[in-house]
Amino acid sequence: MGQIRLMEENLSNKIAAGEVVERPTSVVKELVENAIDAGSMAIEVLLLEAGLTSIQIIDNGAGMDDDDALLSFSRHATSKIANEHDLFRIRTLGFRGEALASIASVSKVTLHTSTGDSGTFIRLEGGRLVEHRAGSLRKGTDIKIEQLFFNTPARLKYMKTLQTELGHTIDLLNRFALSYPAISFKLSHEGKTILQTAGSGEMKRVLADIYGVAIAKKMIPFEGESHDYKISGFASLPEITRANKNYISLFVNGRWVKHYAIANTVHQAYHTFLPLERQPIVVMNIEGDPYLTDVNVHPAKQQIRLSKEKELMELIHATIRQTVSGTVRAPVIEKPKAPKQMPSKQLDIWKAAYTVQEPVAPSTASFTRPTEMVNAVTETKNEPDPEPEIFPEALPVEEVPSNELPVRELQEEELEQTVGFTEEESPQFPELEVVGQIHGTYIVAQSSDGFYLIDQHAAQERIKYEYFREKVGHINAAERQALLLPMTFHYSRDEALRLKENLEVLYESGVFLEEFGDTSFIVRDHPTWFPAGFEQEVVEDLIEQVLNERKVDVKKLREEAAIMMSCKRSIKANHYLQKHEMERLLADLKNAEQPFTCPHGRPVIIHFKTYDVEKMFKRVM
Repeated sequence: MGQIRLMEENLSNKIAAGEVVERPTSVVKELVENAIDAGSMAIEVLLLEAGLTSIQIIDNGAGMDDDDALLSFSRHATSKIANEHDLFRIRTLGFRGEALASIASVSKVTLHTSTGDSGTFIRLEGGRLVEHRAGSLRKGTDIKIEQLFFNTPARLKYMKTLQTELGHTIDLLNRFALSYPAISFKLSHEGKTILQTAGSGEMKRVLADIYGVAIAKKMIPFEGESHDYKISGFASLPEITRANKNYISLFVNGRWVKHYAIANTVHQAYHTFLPLERQPIVVMNIEGDPYLTDVNVHPAKQQIRLSKEKELMELIHATIRQTVSGTVRAPVIEKPKAPKQMPSKQLDIWKAAYTVQEPVAPSTASFTRPTEMVNAVTETKNEPDPEPEIFPEALPVEEVPSNELPVRELQEEELEQTVGFTEEESPQFPELEVVGQIHGTYIVAQSSDGFYLIDQHAAQERIKYEYFREKVGHINAAERQALLLPMTFHYSRDEALRLKENLEVLYESGVFLEEFGDTSFIVRDHPTWFPAGFEQEVVEDLIEQVLNERKVDVKKLREEAAIMMSCKRSIKANHYLQKHEMERLLADLKNAEQPFTCPHGRPVIIHFKTYDVEKMFKRVM
């Protein structure tokens, strides 16, 4: 008899569940997507023990008739696509037809659904139909998932703490709310409401519900369009930053996706506006013909492939760059306000999302509840979760003030404040009168509305950067300085081969490198505007970048060259200036295209308002 046999349907469903149902959040995702596809305008999620004991999703969508309700729990049964043509033009969130079957195979399911004309009640245990009868007539669907992984207890060993698992679900509902502001979402845990949105369709209100009023007021709208794509959304002012890309929320045709290249392009659009290693908060909707997107990459449907990706990246970079560049201004130092306190229960949820669980030795004890298994097989360490290759799954709580936590409930008066936001005025460089200098590093200047501190190195760095950026972008053969003693360089064979492939790239960046043997190179001249005394260092640094980059980009190399040369040519700290030198520096800074940040994104100038200074000295109360 042969060794190959067909698996039983229940076994194949459990195997499929391994990819579709990783944790309670996976169940919530699939069921909420079904509710959205059904046209629901109000979706409620109720959890017990972070969803391990019970997940209930109630919606007011189209519902199902009796035949569809029974068929929906069969593998590869779907109403979303009918043929191969539909597979390449997917306009719904779900389409694979395997989620309900997979979920039912590892849990106990109770379903109430109705189209308004007739109602159906179905109960399944481990994928086996236990009860089927007529149900209530309320239009919509009420589905309850109980005892998740009750028949696959090994899966429970990989669950983290309840608070961590709840944090993942909160993050998921936040994304849904950002993508569908016209739908009302409500999330409750153990009978307590954690998140609730109005479903008004006002994106600013949703941003306030999730990130808090203070952040929402500093989010600016943007939109752009190319031949194949249209983008819109909100981007934070450069003064609002976070530690990772997790606050960049991307939606393609309504679907929340994780796309490293797009997130990186968003970050690049803030280049020179943000400090190094900091990220903006951005919510972006991307619309395009479904034929241009392949969402059938993974059962979770969060990784996608895009056609005409270069066109989209250029649109995103240009749109966000243009939107943000007009908002950069001098940071204002104000008297700090005492933060509003977050209920400790909610704060604990978010702290838990930043813990690592380590499996311990397996136990032979028996467990009657999922949480007993979870608590028995994990130990918690207060260490940050390492960031995955693309994104961590839950929004972290790093350095977010308690009144800005995404799960914070807003008071009604705060909600009213989020309506009718005024657009930020275009920043103007102030008229400044030099007062003096502090520690040979900071220039003190005053104006009619207070005083300013200017970082002299950052200020000249910005001025020089814009000069070198213009020069390196237009290499002029007439601006070349011959060297009395040419520079020679020697590299290994693989490095030499890589340099030979990129001689044109280096030339376009001002490095006139020539072959001088099999593994040697020579530079006989350089641009006249290279920093005096740093010529060889600049050449070596640019060559090093070419060798270290897997894919060399001329535009990026020119940018890095301009930043490097501006830093080397700028005055340093502890360098005392005459008053006329400080006045000249501020005059040049005023004429800069972007005078408020240095090329590394650090602030150049900080404003102390007169009123705030008077408050500090108790002159006004």
